[in-house]
Amino acid sequence: MTQMFIGGQWSDPASGETIPAICPSTGEEIDRIGAGNATDIDRAVAAARAAFEGDWGRTTATERGRLLTKLGLKVLEHADELAELEARDTGKPISQARADIGALARYCEYYGGAADKLHGETLPYLNGYSASVVNEPYGVTGHIIPWNYPAQMFGRSLAPSLAVGNSTVLKPAEDACLSIRRLFTLAHDVGFPAGALNLVTGLGQSAGAALAAHPGVDFVSFTGSPEAGSLVQKAAAEHYAPCILELGGKSPQIVFEDAEIDRTIPFLVNAIVQNGGQTCSAGSRVLVQESVYEEVVSKLQQRFSNLKVGSHEADLDCGPLISARQRDRVSGFIERAKSNGVPVLAEGALDASAKSNGFYVAPILFGPVPRDSEIAREEVFGPVLVILPFTDEADAIALANDTEYGLIAAIWTSDGARQRRMPAKLRCGQVFINCYGAGGGVELPFGGIGKSGHGREKGFVAMAEFCRGKTVVQQYDDA
Repeated sequence: MTQMFIGGQWSDPASGETIPAICPSTGEEIDRIGAGNATDIDRAVAAARAAFEGDWGRTTATERGRLLTKLGLKVLEHADELAELEARDTGKPISQARADIGALARYCEYYGGAADKLHGETLPYLNGYSASVVNEPYGVTGHIIPWNYPAQMFGRSLAPSLAVGNSTVLKPAEDACLSIRRLFTLAHDVGFPAGALNLVTGLGQSAGAALAAHPGVDFVSFTGSPEAGSLVQKAAAEHYAPCILELGGKSPQIVFEDAEIDRTIPFLVNAIVQNGGQTCSAGSRVLVQESVYEEVVSKLQQRFSNLKVGSHEADLDCGPLISARQRDRVSGFIERAKSNGVPVLAEGALDASAKSNGFYVAPILFGPVPRDSEIAREEVFGPVLVILPFTDEADAIALANDTEYGLIAAIWTSDGARQRRMPAKLRCGQVFINCYGAGGGVELPFGGIGKSGHGREKGFVAMAEFCRGKTVVQQYDDA
């Protein structure tokens, strides 16, 4: 289906043009999506504004919460269908796609329950005055989401904005949005008013750029590359719209000599293999204390050598990457590292289900990696893990922070004092101790600093991001 969802109805793109949807497992066209442009964005923003000033704007917090909760239940009813769409469209193993749909339902449940619990404040002030701060929705929020977790990102980005009463316009990535289209039908079925949610598909440089720059958009949420994020922020600034930007990472996992190594190894592998390494929070750097370096390397080699890559249906350790462009980009990082003499410690293998036209890259382990090398510093966004040795805690902190990114870090140690001491010294938005990712963490505020962006998603704080505070002061007779 090539249509867009605007003002509660499906309609054709203004351009009449379409974009092929390609299955990464086979390289074959499986559908087409509409090539939206600025005209479609204009229509969607107008529909969102009308909803905010009309039926949706008059909906109470309790009613908004009920609608989100109903949507979560509807997602669970259609979980198998949505997971199949997600896996076929992104190439991720079907079990990972099922987990993503479960996380989407959880976002709807969480923000459905939280919608009527975002309270204001009463402030102590002068005698004869009352003073309070109330939280108000911005109005129309624009959402530009990536291709790696389309279904999850629908929940992560739109659910808190809807919970506080904004109306929304979504521009998903052109590389993967089939599950998104289905979700808009489900949202309509559970009773969201026309215009509360609007969908415009298309290319980033046309539909995405038009959404970020639209003067009728009051707030912009963007997840993607730092380069695109910078452009989005500049475009939004032209009409003074604030942004949340989540732009990627080069996240370190720091393994000390007193860590429980056997327990740690599966986390180190899964944090780079999940979704083929196409995850902003991927643990792409493993920093290992020199005294246990050889032990950690040996155990990682064994794990990597047994990893299998195949089609989404085969449900192996890794599926394909999202596109031929992304495959070639990741392969370029690998080949440059090899040509520069960076040692390869282990590689996974392609399964028979990995068709020749699919976009496959086998997981690869490099180490020891020079600290100034490209693969030690740049976000590869693929199943490429690098190992760097360190001497002591001070060296580990310096190495972990030696990056323009600052999204996540993990500390693996049995030393309780170190567990308490280190998080404050790590330059990032989340720190995990003897764990990584913590099951998706819908409840956990998430975001970065530096090149990883700014603002916070997930958790209760995300609702505050999609509101603006208003101070109300009243003078009364203090007789």
